[in-house]
Amino acid sequence: MTSKLISPERVQELNTRPVRDDGEYVLYWMQQSQRAEENHALEFAVQKANDLRLPVVVGFGLTDRYPEANLRHYAFMVQGLRDAAGTLEKRGILFVARHGDPAETALRLGRAASVMVCDRGYLRHQKAWRSRVAEEARCSVFQVEADVIVPVEEASQKQEYAARTLRRKLMDRMEAHLPTLRSTPPDHRSTGMEIEGLDIRDEEALLGPLSMDREVKPVRLFTGGTQAARKILDDFVQRHLDRYAENRNQPQTDDVSHMSKYLHFGQISPAVVARKILETRKGTEDDRESYLDELLVRRELAVNFVHFSEGYDRFNSLPRWARETLEAHRDDRRPHVYPRGRFEAADTHDPYWNAAMREMKTTGYMHNYMRMYWGKKILEWSDTPQAAYETALYLNNKYFLDGRDPNSYANIGWIFGLHDRPWQERDVYGKVRTMTARGLERKADPGAYVRKVDRLTEKA
Repeated sequence: MTSKLISPERVQELNTRPVRDDGEYVLYWMQQSQRAEENHALEFAVQKANDLRLPVVVGFGLTDRYPEANLRHYAFMVQGLRDAAGTLEKRGILFVARHGDPAETALRLGRAASVMVCDRGYLRHQKAWRSRVAEEARCSVFQVEADVIVPVEEASQKQEYAARTLRRKLMDRMEAHLPTLRSTPPDHRSTGMEIEGLDIRDEEALLGPLSMDREVKPVRLFTGGTQAARKILDDFVQRHLDRYAENRNQPQTDDVSHMSKYLHFGQISPAVVARKILETRKGTEDDRESYLDELLVRRELAVNFVHFSEGYDRFNSLPRWARETLEAHRDDRRPHVYPRGRFEAADTHDPYWNAAMREMKTTGYMHNYMRMYWGKKILEWSDTPQAAYETALYLNNKYFLDGRDPNSYANIGWIFGLHDRPWQERDVYGKVRTMTARGLERKADPGAYVRKVDRLTEKA
């Protein structure tokens, strides 16, 4: 049977309706895992279709109501969709994109489907879309988990407190989920079917009619899509992995993988990335282990957080000890206080912080070590902890290509104590971990980082 070809832990049947006998195709509603390679949801759909002697159609709903998304995000995503559509066409699979609410688009395309398959998202609006489709579809609906290495409930059945409580559970299960996922050839082509959809090659036709924030412009430094992701990953392994452990906290360097934005849009499988790291002879064991800890443990800890915490994007989602200590220091005198507009304009007294904000606004990216410093200073320089939280999340989601992601909510939460422990008590921060300019200067070369950002902004 089909389910034997995909790990059963990845598959959930979302309703109890039977397969429709009069369906014309199997629909894969590709909303999160936006790729045509090593995609468990796609392969499950192809295998189902072959069992039923039907073609597969891939559908996508392009909405202008995606929370906090803007032109920067949409442009990168459309590049990836174009890449995926081209690969699907080579496999004889029709890709259909339509304007509209994703769930509504799936239901409309699903009217002619015998079976519907969707990928999995962990944020509340993504869950709501899939719940609606499962409730209203006229056929059986399967959800297949394709964007984590270890399926979320297999790793843990509860919200974990820290990386240390999840690490062993993930490491023990990782190997079982890393084998290469082979493409299943579809027995019946769908590319000749006449189903109305948008021209994926025409960016203006795709994005022009959408009502969105166009203030934040697309970035030139990165191109979306699976092929671009693979090329950048190859370059990282060949030229940078051997310095990863040494330089992961050195923001003046460029020894980073840039995979987060591609993982955010599902344009590359995390298993592909993990295998690439494990199979190479480049770098040391420490380099590989450090990278895999970020890819597997930190990233999937973030998924665990948003999946099991309904209020993942709210200040009240922080641990009680963190909220209590920040509240106890709410009225402490701040060395500087800036409104959100000054932060957004990169207009503070601190050249290091300003450079980090400029890097984010210009490239849609910020070195991870500077992300920590950036967030800690927003906490220190805001009127209240709650205002700081809201400002950090707003800027994160507006400018980062990988914003609005489980990692976004977990990383912003970490600034305020999530997945951390109490430290020595200090003004403003209370027992939440601090970061200082002097500490940054001791551990890295922030002056060189500022010069690096200057060069990046000149090219943009």
